[in-house]
Amino acid sequence: MNTLKFLLGCWLVLVSGWSLAAGTQVTDDRGVTHRWDMPPQRIVSLLPSLTETVCALNACDRLVGVDRYSNWPLAVQGLPKLGGGIDPSVEAVLALRPDAVLIARSSRGVEQLQALGLKVVVLEPTDLAGLQRVMTQVGQLLGLDAAQTALQWQAMDQALSTLAQSLPASSRGARVYFEVNNAPYGASESSFIGELLTRLGARNILPAAMGPFPRVNPEFVVRADPDLIMVGDQTSPGLTQRPGWAKMRALREQRLCVFSPAESDVLVRPGPRMAEAARLMADCLRRKAP
Repeated sequence: MNTLKFLLGCWLVLVSGWSLAAGTQVTDDRGVTHRWDMPPQRIVSLLPSLTETVCALNACDRLVGVDRYSNWPLAVQGLPKLGGGIDPSVEAVLALRPDAVLIARSSRGVEQLQALGLKVVVLEPTDLAGLQRVMTQVGQLLGLDAAQTALQWQAMDQALSTLAQSLPASSRGARVYFEVNNAPYGASESSFIGELLTRLGARNILPAAMGPFPRVNPEFVVRADPDLIMVGDQTSPGLTQRPGWAKMRALREQRLCVFSPAESDVLVRPGPRMAEAARLMADCLRRKAP
């Protein structure tokens, strides 16, 4: 049975008893439960994937401020920018009087914002199950009927299945290295990026045991000698300068997919544009897999 469909079935059973009569509540990734007498109408989002999720659930109009990297959809580009997700401007957030602040676990602003009496909802998915969970949590926070959120997930999952079926057999089994940034950090099998690659029939050279987004020793990639490399355009110019990389088959045979900044945003954000991210990967596999 398809793992995503199984998770969806379990999720629908769990959320089928939602009731908004007694107000709205959501339990975040820390296990902290937040309650409101009515669904929040003034929301600050300090993570681009959370901003996109709010908008995908037709609640863009409730956003009153976002982090500096939130740039999609177009409707959020005119909102006040409140610093980075890791280091938000606490004073600027407070000035907007939000009913809820959506933020990543890794942010340094969590404790400060809580100390000021704000309801800080910590959500940060790293895999597809986490992405689905966060969509559910945001739907709860917005006061949506469970079926509305379920339909969003079903549509994305179906689009992903259709993409996977459209790929030629020749592209399946390609060994892929996906670099998230030039530290370098990569996306392993256990990340949402790695899971998308698996759904598309590719094999990831970074095992799940390394964690979702491990810092990678460049020599590890040389030894693994992937068939195909996926990377953002800000990183690609320096690849052949890394010791041993110019001799790797993927670079010798130009089996390299370089994504624009806008495409990289789609690929590295675990949000509602998952199907578009999978399309970008599928196009790369179709063109470049050996």
